[in-house]
Amino acid sequence: MPYFSLKAVSLWLAALACLPLGSIVNAGIIEWVTVGDPGNTADTAPAGFGAVAASFQIMKYEFTNQQYTDFLTSVAATDIYSLYNTNMGSNARGGISRSGSSGSYSYSAKTNMGDKPVNYVSWFDAARVSNWLMNGALSSSSTETGAYTLDGGQTTGTAPAVNSGATFYVPTEDQWYKAAYYKGGGTNSGYWNDATQSDSAPTAVTAGSTGIGSAGSTGNFANYNDTAVWNSQNGNVTTVGTNGGASGYGAFDMSGNVYEWNDLTGAAGSSRGLRGGLWYGNAFSVSSSGDSSNVPSNEDYGIGFRLASPVAVPEPSTWVMGLAGIACGGWQMWRRRRAR
Repeated sequence: MPYFSLKAVSLWLAALACLPLGSIVNAGIIEWVTVGDPGNTADTAPAGFGAVAASFQIMKYEFTNQQYTDFLTSVAATDIYSLYNTNMGSNARGGISRSGSSGSYSYSAKTNMGDKPVNYVSWFDAARVSNWLMNGALSSSSTETGAYTLDGGQTTGTAPAVNSGATFYVPTEDQWYKAAYYKGGGTNSGYWNDATQSDSAPTAVTAGSTGIGSAGSTGNFANYNDTAVWNSQNGNVTTVGTNGGASGYGAFDMSGNVYEWNDLTGAAGSSRGLRGGLWYGNAFSVSSSGDSSNVPSNEDYGIGFRLASPVAVPEPSTWVMGLAGIACGGWQMWRRRRAR
């Protein structure tokens, strides 16, 4: 990933501090965890994944239906890029309803589904969320440039490479793998087999016949192995953060619930990676060995995503927010002077 200077990211944070309410501040409130230990060694198996040169952040939870509803409400009144899949509304595993007609579409999270991971999303959808966030998360924010350059309203074909300077992006496979399985605490600490900080397969928990359920938020559990109910069409996603313990860096549901898109190496390509397993997958699919891939246009009720971001400064605190406010004031004064 590209190097980000403290000055450049400080300006970026200052710009974010000046965004109006209803923009990124209220876009579902994304929570992040920091993946440190830069320069760590790769896992010995499978295939040597997990080595990452620099620290970064990754979403603490999978992107939810409510967060995606906020995104759709902001940019998809017409939905020219097919960001909404009608199965989100018609299928019991989808979590978002749409009403109205093109030009005035409105969106809402289904009852009891807002805090479940969004599904039926392609890699291109995740890339457009990245662009939208990078450009300010406003209704006027471009979904076509920023982290990724999507030419001509692209929704199929080759996925473009991540652009230099991206501040939100789909994590590479190494980043995703490290956030899920690395033990942390040094550069040669080793890897867990599952993202619940365990080498033993998680105890399977399911959503039950209604698709609405939860499980313990700690321990070696995961929402997977729903093969029996899958055959009778009863399994489903469950509330993010309620399906067992977190990874070594504090990210939840990286084993089970839904597969998550990754960017493989970050280079352009005709396929994109999937990791973490899903609610009806087996123990292998949720483990560190369970990598998969698909065309970036694929949409399925077993696929969602979480995003990554570069690490610039320590976690926000009172003094940081104060400095951001000062920076915001200076930014606004500079803008007023430029406008004269």
